[in-house]
Amino acid sequence: MALMLPLLAFIFATLLVAAIGIRFAGNRGNAMDRRLADVIGRAEQADESPRFVALKEAVRKFGSKVPVSPKDVGKVRLRLIQAGYRGGEALPLFYGIRMSIAIGAFVLMATPLLVRPNLMFGLGGSLLGYLMPGIVLAKLAKKRQHKIQLGLADALDLMVVSVEAGLGLDQAILRVGDELSFAHPDLSNELRLVNIELRAGKARTEALRNLADRTGLEDIGSLATMLIQTDKFGTSVAQSLRVHCETLRTKRRQRAEEAAAKTGVKMVFPLVFCIFPAVWIVTIGPAAIKFVQVIVPIAQDIKKH
Repeated sequence: MALMLPLLAFIFATLLVAAIGIRFAGNRGNAMDRRLADVIGRAEQADESPRFVALKEAVRKFGSKVPVSPKDVGKVRLRLIQAGYRGGEALPLFYGIRMSIAIGAFVLMATPLLVRPNLMFGLGGSLLGYLMPGIVLAKLAKKRQHKIQLGLADALDLMVVSVEAGLGLDQAILRVGDELSFAHPDLSNELRLVNIELRAGKARTEALRNLADRTGLEDIGSLATMLIQTDKFGTSVAQSLRVHCETLRTKRRQRAEEAAAKTGVKMVFPLVFCIFPAVWIVTIGPAAIKFVQVIVPIAQDIKKH
C-alpha cells in the first residue's frame, strides 16, 4: 500500500500535465486558424446568423434590380474600393441599402405609423434616406484614407532601407507590405494587392496607377508617378525614394502647421456658445441677483409714496 501511493501520485501528475498540454495546444491551434483566416481575408460565417444572411441576400438581390447609370456605377464602385469594400456584392448591397432606406423613410413619413402623414415630409425623408448611405460611405473612405496617410511615411522609410539593402522594387513592396501588416493594415493590404497584380502579369506602371486610384490620395499618386518615371528613365530608385520621403515629411509638417493655425478659428464657436455663457453667469450672476434685491424694494417704496 505504501508503494502504491507514489505510483498513483505519479500517474495523476502525468495525466494533469497531459490535460494542460492538450488544452493549450487546442487554444494555440484555434488562434493559428483565426490568424490564417484573417490573412487570407475570409469572413467568419459563424458570427452571422441565418436571418442576417437571408436579409443580406434579399437586399443584394433588390439592389441588383435597381436601375442605375454607368457613370454613377463607376463613381460608387471607386468610392467603395477607397472605403475598403472590394467584393463583387458590395455594389448591389450599397444600392439595395440606399433604396431600402429611401423607401422605408417615405413609408414612415407618409403614413400614420409614427407621425401625422404628410407627403412633403415623406418626400424629404426619402431624399434624406437616399443621400445618407453616400454620405456615410464618403466618411468611411475618408477615414481609411487618413489611416493610409499616417502609415505612408513609415512605408517609405522601410522601402528606402529595403532598396538600399539590395532588394528590387517589387520585392521591397512585398517586404514593406508584410512588415506593416500589424501597424498599418490598410496600407499593407494595398501594397499586397500591388504585388499580386505584378505576379498576375500586369505592368508595374499599371499596378502603381491602380494603387493611386484605389487609395485616392495625392501623396500616393505622386509616389506612383515618381516610381513610374524612375523606372522609365533608369534613375536610382533609392535616391528618388529618399528625396520623395523628405518631401513627404515637409508636406506633413506643413499640414500640421495649417491645422494648428485653424485651431483658433475652430475654437470660436464652443467659446462663444458654450463656455462664455457659463463664465458670464458665474461672474455676473451674483452681482445681478444682489442688484435686483437692492433695487426692487427701493422701487416699491417709491411707488407707495
